[in-house]
Amino acid sequence: MHTLAFLDPGHFHAALTLRERHPRVRDEIAVYAPDGAELRDFLALVDAFNRRPERPTAWRPVVRAGADSLARLIADRPGDAVVLAGRTAGKMALIRRLHDAGFHVLADKPWLANPEDLDDLRSTLRGGPVAAEIMTGRHEIASILVRRLVADREVFGGFAAGAVDPAIEIASVHHLEKTVNGAPLRRPAWFFDVRVQGDGVSDLPTHMVDQVQGLVRSAGAGAPPLELIAARRWATPVPRAIFARVTGEADFPSDLRHAVRDSALGYLGNAAVRFRAGAVVAALETRWDLSEPAGGGDTHRTVVRGERATIRVELSAATGFRRRIQLEPRGEAKPVGAALERAIERLQEHHPGVAVAPAESGWEIRIPRALDTGHESHFPLVLDGFLALAESGGAPASLVRDTLAKYELLARAMEAARAG
Repeated sequence: MHTLAFLDPGHFHAALTLRERHPRVRDEIAVYAPDGAELRDFLALVDAFNRRPERPTAWRPVVRAGADSLARLIADRPGDAVVLAGRTAGKMALIRRLHDAGFHVLADKPWLANPEDLDDLRSTLRGGPVAAEIMTGRHEIASILVRRLVADREVFGGFAAGAVDPAIEIASVHHLEKTVNGAPLRRPAWFFDVRVQGDGVSDLPTHMVDQVQGLVRSAGAGAPPLELIAARRWATPVPRAIFARVTGEADFPSDLRHAVRDSALGYLGNAAVRFRAGAVVAALETRWDLSEPAGGGDTHRTVVRGERATIRVELSAATGFRRRIQLEPRGEAKPVGAALERAIERLQEHHPGVAVAPAESGWEIRIPRALDTGHESHFPLVLDGFLALAESGGAPASLVRDTLAKYELLARAMEAARAG
């Protein structure tokens, strides 16, 4: 059995790892953090999981509030694994300290706020206890199905060569004001300070580069080197009223006044990154809007272009905010359609109920609601995978190489975007 410790849980992703009970995790958890709103928000979300009428959890937080959380945790050694989700600045140094002290570490992305953090990353990945990312996108059903389709040469045919458009395009829109576990999400004021949380290049593109690596590997291209082509970032103006609703702060704190213009905070959370993974060109774009639309949420679009077919994934108002996968043949449709039918049949063993239906320009792969469980449900799966790595003695070499390559690319992208 594992005892989990939580260090300075300043982001709600820390609590989401506890959304479900785990058979190999003790109900008693240790929490090391200074007293304040972030600690209270973490404990409130954990308590909400305990009190819900369906599948209640039974977590028993043992809170050790006070200064010097890291030193006290290392001295007490309450368990073998530590969960980190909070400020990005200094996070990689914390991961290294915990790793060097003999703890397995599960840390939310992004790990790097600045290119200078690479030295700590390289040291941590050399061996010893497991250091793993909270990378929920790997467990999303649409992503899993697309990787399976890209791996099928009869359906996808390998990445399109010599195309004008990028072989992979990923774009997303997230919202600063949103609901989590049925309640309005409170973000700490430091979330808006890119010196603390990281800018748009360091944050969500971490997920996107990870997706590209998974797609390229699925197509049989191995783990080719990643080469930056271009990167840029830009700001979303955040009015004082929305900042107050999201953070609970009446005004912008002094640490953020340098980014305030015309009564709005310029939040540098938007980014576009273009790079090559071997011969495959990928284009990524992420943007932050202010508030979730009524009845809606974040949006996502992925386009993967192959020699035999183009795969499109969309989550938006047009899809009822459920991910929709469509496949369009490039050339003769009949053999691609027959290959797709065979591929869907093979998927039934692990993904029962996935179906294919005709669509306007090809086919739609339909995902039953039982498999489309939503973003929040993926955090316990990440925890389970992390514990499996810890119990097996370490992360596979391929995962270590991909993690290092991803962050080295993002470090170069940060430098290019800031210079631009």
